[in-house]
Amino acid sequence: MPGSILWITGLSAAGKTTIAEEFIRKTSHHAVPTILLDGDTIRRLFDDDLGYDERSRIKHILRIQKLAGFLALNDINVVVAALYSNPEILLENRRTFTKYFEVYLKADVRNLLLRQNNFLYTRAVNGEIDNVVGIDVPWFEPQHADLVIDTNVLSPPAEIVEQIINSWRLALE
Repeated sequence: MPGSILWITGLSAAGKTTIAEEFIRKTSHHAVPTILLDGDTIRRLFDDDLGYDERSRIKHILRIQKLAGFLALNDINVVVAALYSNPEILLENRRTFTKYFEVYLKADVRNLLLRQNNFLYTRAVNGEIDNVVGIDVPWFEPQHADLVIDTNVLSPPAEIVEQIINSWRLALE
């Protein structure tokens, strides 16, 4: 039986990696192995060979999609933490993966400006860098997420993960 895919998306600094890591920590006792495919880690794995323009971001997400599918077919649960939410790719996920659950960590850029740790948005707004999703690269808000969590209101990661686990279990039963 194929593994399940939990796909977590949201803008930079919305908490994708933190939530994904906490999810894996809380579910690590399950018999099925689980692996995290974090967008930044996958970029480094492929020697940062892609840029950050929209075309490169699509290619990057397609890589993650293919890796997730391969791992799931080999009975491994996959947690994806990825920024770019191309609508066609997210729909393809639903068509392709039999055990798929999508979480959208919703946050406004103005709130993310306040809690960013790498000043990505500040640098983009000041014109120091370009190709930042939500600033000069379009952000496509997921339209069919199984669970939307408003991260404009900060909640402890453990609470968010409990919400995800409960919804995920119900959806995949």
